Parts: sequence; C-alpha cells; structure tokens
Amino acid sequence: MKRLPNLDPLRFFLASLVLLFHLPQLAANQGLPYFDALPIFHRGLEAVYMFFVLSGFLIIRIIYRAKIREAFSIKDFYIRRILRIFPLYYLVLGFGLLFYNVILPFLNIPFEINYTWKEALFYNVFFLPNVFAKIYEPGGIIEILWSIGIEEQFYLMIAPLLFIINVKWILRVLSILLLGYFLLYWTDVFEVLRKYTFVFFYLFTGGVIAILEEKKKLEFVKRKAIFPLLICVATIMYYITDIFMFEPLWLRSLLTCFLFGFFIHSLAFNNRGVEVNSKILNHFGSISYGIYMFHAIVLNAVVFLFLKLEILQNLDKTLTVILMLLLTFAGTILIAHLSYTYFELYFLKLKNKFRK
Repeated sequence: MKRLPNLDPLRFFLASLVLLFHLPQLAANQGLPYFDALPIFHRGLEAVYMFFVLSGFLIIRIIYRAKIREAFSIKDFYIRRILRIFPLYYLVLGFGLLFYNVILPFLNIPFEINYTWKEALFYNVFFLPNVFAKIYEPGGIIEILWSIGIEEQFYLMIAPLLFIINVKWILRVLSILLLGYFLLYWTDVFEVLRKYTFVFFYLFTGGVIAILEEKKKLEFVKRKAIFPLLICVATIMYYITDIFMFEPLWLRSLLTCFLFGFFIHSLAFNNRGVEVNSKILNHFGSISYGIYMFHAIVLNAVVFLFLKLEILQNLDKTLTVILMLLLTFAGTILIAHLSYTYFELYFLKLKNKFRK
C-alpha cells in the first residue's frame, strides 16, 4: 500500500513535542536550569493524543480496505502489529526495569521502588502499562509506555470487532462506538476510564475519518482550499498558544478529536498538492517510534552528565538549557536511527510475509 503523504514528518514533529514536554520537567526536578515558558513546551500529552488519532486513522483504513478485498486476516494483522511494536517495547521495558532497580542503586542514586518484579511484568506484559504507570509511578523511562498500552488494548478490541462486522456496517458501528464511548468516558460513573487514560475515542475518531474518506463522504471539504487552511492554522494555534486550553475538558476533548482528525485528513488527502518531500524529515518520521521510546533514556543520561561533570555545571544557565536540548535531540535521533537500522528493520521486513 502506498504511503500517504506528509504523515511521516508529522510523526517526527509529534515525537519532538513529547521530548520538549519532558525535558524541562526532568531538569526542574533535578534542580537544573530549564525553559518552559512557551505553550509548545506543554503540549506533549496532546501530541500523544494526535498520535492516537493517526493510529486509528491508518489501522482502521488498512482493515477496511482489506475487508473490501475480502482479504482481512486477524492472524496476519496481529503478527504485523507484534513485529512493529513488541521488539522495541520490550527492549525499553527491560532497560527501564534494569535502570531503576539495578543501575540507579549501583550509582547510589535514590529512587523509590514500590512494586515487585512480578507486578511489573504482569501489568506490562499483559498490555496494561497505563495502569502500572498510574499506580506505581515507576519512572519516566517506563511511564512513557502507557501510550503503547492504549494502542495494544485498542488493537485487541478492534480487529475481532471489524472482522465479524459486515463491511457496509463498519462506519455506522464505529460512529456509535465513538459517541457511546466518549459519553461513558466523561461520566462520573466510569471515572476509572479517565483515571487510567483509556482514551480510545481518539482512535475511533481517526477510524471514522478514514472510512468517511474511503467512502467518498468528505469530497465537500476538498472543493475549497479554505477548509484545509483553516484546519491547519487552528491546529498550529492549538500547539503554540493557549487559546484552546479552555474548560470543560470534555468539550476540549471533543474539539481535539475532530480537529486532529481533519488535520490528518488534510495532510494526507486534502493537501492541495503541498507535500513534504524532505528525505531527512521522512526518515525522522520513520524512526519516530524509536524517538518516542528512547527519548526518556537519553534525557536521563544528559541530565546525569550535567549533574556530575563540573565543566557542565559552570555553564551559563541559558547555554545549559540550549545544550541540554541539543544533546537530547541529537542523542535521541542517533539512537533511534541505529535502533531502526540495526534492530527494528529486521522485524519490519518480516511483516511483508504477512501481507495479502
């Protein structure tokens, strides 16, 4: 299947926003200089939410197109997802557990561990890292896995559901699920959904937008350039200003569902011929999973250097902030590139055996 335009650079920018979100937090926690005075430094969670919309958009589109061809295999679908997600997920999980339970004690760096290895393995092996992160606060390297858990849970649910549904009913069923789950999520009766961030409605939204496009129901938004322009401007403003940071939260979530969904649609299908052809940005998008997964590890290493090396401790505060940012970005991109080239790519090539 041909890759849709502009989505790889989008992945990179979203992963970068998560990094920008976490860097000042860890620096501040360790007493180092930091800068977070701009709204863009506080949009890491919203970047993950757009990742969810994008994931739902792409995954449900793939399933829908396979259903049209009568070629959808649940087994092949899960094997492809396993080959993409599991190798890096378990690599980072294993390193994170080793880091907080072995490496930090060896370096005489205090860190409270309030879980057993059995609990850690239970929650993270059985696709509940979001619950584990909320209950135990096991440290940033492990806590970032919460979003991978949400996607894993969604895949477990959506593939069998769409397999048994007649293709002509998929849009209607997904729309009902989107509306119904959104209402359940924001009612006090099901507060547990909010407590552990089971934000499946973002993935449902992406799927609904994708199928509307496949069924040619969004042609009306392509007739004039003003629509994608407004969507793109509004999305950029969402991330660089505070004008959308209003209450109540349920209304903001409703807005972001469709703003993010139509933004992704505009980039992929309603871009008016505008396409990012940068090989570097497209490659950075290809390794964005690694950027997301490794950034907390690199960030901890950079902070450790600034805490321990005297030459770095004597730097000007502004220079410290800039240097920490550059080192974290450069180190994360380098490790993500090496991981993709020499580790992930082996498993990604195996996915081709499970495509029809």
